[in-house]
Amino acid sequence: MHEHHIINPATEELIATVPAATARDVDAAVRRATAAQRGWAALAPGDRARHLRRFAAAVDAHLEELAQLEVREAGHPIAGARWEAGNVRDLLDYAAGGVERLTGSQIPVGGGLDVTFHEPLGVVAVIAPWNFPMPIAAWGFAPALAAGNAVLLKPAETTPLTALRLAELALESGLPEGLLQTLPGAGPVAGAALVEHPGVAKIVFTGSTAVGRQIMAKCAGDVKRVTLELGGKSPNIVFADADIEQAAAAAPGSFLDNTGQDCCARSRILVQRGVYDRFMELLEPAVAAFTVGDPADPATQMGPLISAAHRERVRSYVPESAPAAIRGEAPAGKGFWYPATVLEGSPGDRAATEEVFGPVAVVIPFEDEADAVRIANATEYGLSGSLWTRDVSRALRVSRAVAAGNLSVNSHSSVRYWTPFGGFRRSGLGRELGPDALAAFTETKNVFIAVEPLEAR
Repeated sequence: MHEHHIINPATEELIATVPAATARDVDAAVRRATAAQRGWAALAPGDRARHLRRFAAAVDAHLEELAQLEVREAGHPIAGARWEAGNVRDLLDYAAGGVERLTGSQIPVGGGLDVTFHEPLGVVAVIAPWNFPMPIAAWGFAPALAAGNAVLLKPAETTPLTALRLAELALESGLPEGLLQTLPGAGPVAGAALVEHPGVAKIVFTGSTAVGRQIMAKCAGDVKRVTLELGGKSPNIVFADADIEQAAAAAPGSFLDNTGQDCCARSRILVQRGVYDRFMELLEPAVAAFTVGDPADPATQMGPLISAAHRERVRSYVPESAPAAIRGEAPAGKGFWYPATVLEGSPGDRAATEEVFGPVAVVIPFEDEADAVRIANATEYGLSGSLWTRDVSRALRVSRAVAAGNLSVNSHSSVRYWTPFGGFRRSGLGRELGPDALAAFTETKNVFIAVEPLEAR
């Protein structure tokens, strides 16, 4: 039996060994899920909502346990890990509130009555990433379950422990057996089996654009539904009229949170030329003040990268020939550490066009509003971004002009479970979260009922 060795990225210690699911395991799980989904979809909406609230309560009762698992398997600082566990609870509560509000409509027609229904898809596969294992898994399974589907959750090979525990908590809370199953395994084996299985109606995938393309192509044969949340290269645009002190103080968190392993990371910092030098003077101490170290310490703001191989990939984006403008500290010894790094560059640099997925940002000067928009849009991605200005008109103009699905003005906040999230261009397909999340896991059925005219009676 093939197994995955789970390594603590802060200490390089082996913390668990997890069996890897095979294609045969996936087939058996699909059959169990299909049987469970029939009964689940037949439940009254209020009963489904109560099940999900009990699941949310079980997560709430185990928040610290889940957070500590995330610290050990993903290297996330404990403060962030606690937020992630809480986000799963909140997503389940929010989805439960939508079960009884997933209503169709009555459409005026001649000769009868026309109504629509939201029918569940059946079995949904959620392929979750390693960078935010808990919340992104819940972005998929919470609304999918609420809409009446069964879910097969495949976590990343490096971070399966929280996904396994969440499936256990679902059962312990009374969720029907087979309705939420976790299938740890390799992407080319378990992931591919889910994508290709005719019994899986939809794939929800978060990961790289390259893998997203492959999944979309494989789903085409069965016209399988997909939601894809892929790469990003988000801009952080600082105009001269902004509060420069505030913009510089907030900038480190926008690309160092989760050690830069975030598709929303604002890793391109565009600064108007008139305030460029002042911004860089303020940015250096702000980066230096970002606390790097033991993820179990509540004071830690940045932990290690996920693996040694990923650290080498991140390092490849920092040219040895050009010294970094700003370089932070990183612990010595065991652990996959990499220091916060700020480069000064131009829009065409490799580190400014490709997704580094590490604690590396490139600062680029711009001349005026049109130049800022041009540079911001000079990428294949379009997931997120920020802009800093005191001019409300400019904020609206630039927000409409930048090709991205999620933008923040004088803020770096990208994700709220009650608002939609997703990307333009090669950053993905579809939207997650928000008031329409449940509907994305349904098919709309239209029913026309002919009514005999009164005069014919």
